[in-house]
Amino acid sequence: MRIIDTTEYFLENYNPTISFLKGYYDKYPKVFQEYFLYHCKDTEERHLQSISKYEHEFESIRLVKETIVSIIERVESTYKEKYNVKYPLDVNLLIGGYGSNAYTYREIIPDISFALEKLSPEINHLEYIVAHEFGHATQNIISDKNKIDWTKIEWSNPLIWLNQEGAATHLSRQAVPNLLPHQYFSYDVDGAEWLLFAQVNFDDIKRAFREDYQRLNSKELFYEWFSINGGKRFEHTRLAYFLAEDFFQKQVATLGEIEAITAWGRDDFKQMVEKWLTEL
Repeated sequence: MRIIDTTEYFLENYNPTISFLKGYYDKYPKVFQEYFLYHCKDTEERHLQSISKYEHEFESIRLVKETIVSIIERVESTYKEKYNVKYPLDVNLLIGGYGSNAYTYREIIPDISFALEKLSPEINHLEYIVAHEFGHATQNIISDKNKIDWTKIEWSNPLIWLNQEGAATHLSRQAVPNLLPHQYFSYDVDGAEWLLFAQVNFDDIKRAFREDYQRLNSKELFYEWFSINGGKRFEHTRLAYFLAEDFFQKQVATLGEIEAITAWGRDDFKQMVEKWLTEL
């Protein structure tokens, strides 16, 4: 694992101009090419909005920067010890335009990025988000180690996303086992209310997801069920993450942990998830 900290340059040289931001992005082209391709709009309007926010966020960004590296190293070490895996990847620390807070790259062995302006400096919040993103990478690494056929993975299929988010949530519990239950789903202070809503309304949520899976395209379903900007149907975002946790734990109980982690490579995986969707 290699940590690439682009934030040092930003904090030491910052001035509130678009030309400075462009220079910052150009200094780390590999990092920001991925960021603006999938995780944030690269427009003058967006950059001006970011500039108006940065000066109010510097203290929080510095607090995150002071803490997150040790958390990354600790989480990596825990996963290594528990699952006998290695991480031949880059972990990027960046200051972005208030898009995604953290993400893994769309690769079999994915790099990981954390956008510090979007992260809470609370230790528990950082532990969760780091463990979750490393959970995604760990699922891929374990799957590759177990020689799954990557050509069978339908990356744009929402049923695959359920498996991925369920695996990452499960694995994050193994890496940081002492968080409160809601903190494995949310990196902010509203997580307890979110978790209670999901638990109380589980059957309705699952039924609604099944309906949307049958009628919406992948982009629409992602926005409603997986995106932090969606959630119009129940006025709560990312409810697919709770469904994913239920599905994945049932797979662990049936198949065992490693088989559940690698199940997305099975020929009958799609049928397995669709069957679970019918069970209320």
